[in-house]
Amino acid sequence: MPELPEVEALRDFLADHLVGRRVVRVLPVAISVLKTYDPPVTAFEGREVTAVRRRGKFLDIEADGLHLVTHLARAGWLQWRDPLPDGPPKPGKGPLALRVALESGEGFDLTEAGTQKRLAVHVVRDPEEIPGVARLGPDPLAADFDEARFARLLEGERRRLKGALRDQSLIAGVGNAYSDEILHAARMSPFKLASSLTPEETGRLYEALRGTLSEAVDRSHGLAAGRLKREKKTGLRVHGRTGEPCPVCGDAIREVSFSDSSLQYCPTCQTGGRPLADRRLSRLLK
Repeated sequence: MPELPEVEALRDFLADHLVGRRVVRVLPVAISVLKTYDPPVTAFEGREVTAVRRRGKFLDIEADGLHLVTHLARAGWLQWRDPLPDGPPKPGKGPLALRVALESGEGFDLTEAGTQKRLAVHVVRDPEEIPGVARLGPDPLAADFDEARFARLLEGERRRLKGALRDQSLIAGVGNAYSDEILHAARMSPFKLASSLTPEETGRLYEALRGTLSEAVDRSHGLAAGRLKREKKTGLRVHGRTGEPCPVCGDAIREVSFSDSSLQYCPTCQTGGRPLADRRLSRLLK
């Protein structure tokens, strides 16, 4: 799933390639991708793009007061096309979900792999009309997101750190991969209760949160959209690296599996050398 650093890089890329250009066609290929109907998607056509913003994991393309907002979900992606292929795309053929064409002949495709279709596109007058945007918590890279504000968010938070970091209504933009990376950088167990943090631990987690995301954004800056997935994968230190040596201590990266996801961590760096219980594996061993 694209998270804050990748979506920020897409925002940066699209700002360079879209702002000041006129949209001539918005073509939904998979109708299920459209989550709004008023105004219609055709209302975006004929308008000049004035801004591209990121709101958590949402991309917001504004054109003369109207907003085309997309959430790429788990398997969605954006592909820049220069030029766009000739002729209309065929519905039901391949992963293409929506195409946006510019007056210049360039444009982009939104695609989604797999069978779980969660890619979402909204055309709205105000992004706050979208429930997922309206419920977003603060952006962790915003100038006013200081350690004191972070500490207030965690006060009384009874969830484990892994779940708290991924909650978009608490902090916007962090998902499964970067929550693993942040917790590894902070040397904290993903199962530690957020409310149990000492002031020193809160400060350490805050620095890991800001530092991990900022470094990932810097690595992705200036990359074309097609190179961002590879950059994300190569930059991860623990997530998706089960069995590989920890880059800090050399211990083997361990995994805890859930029904639809998994987390990775280093026992030596994060849990005092103790493996975390993997309930799915435990059931298989009974």
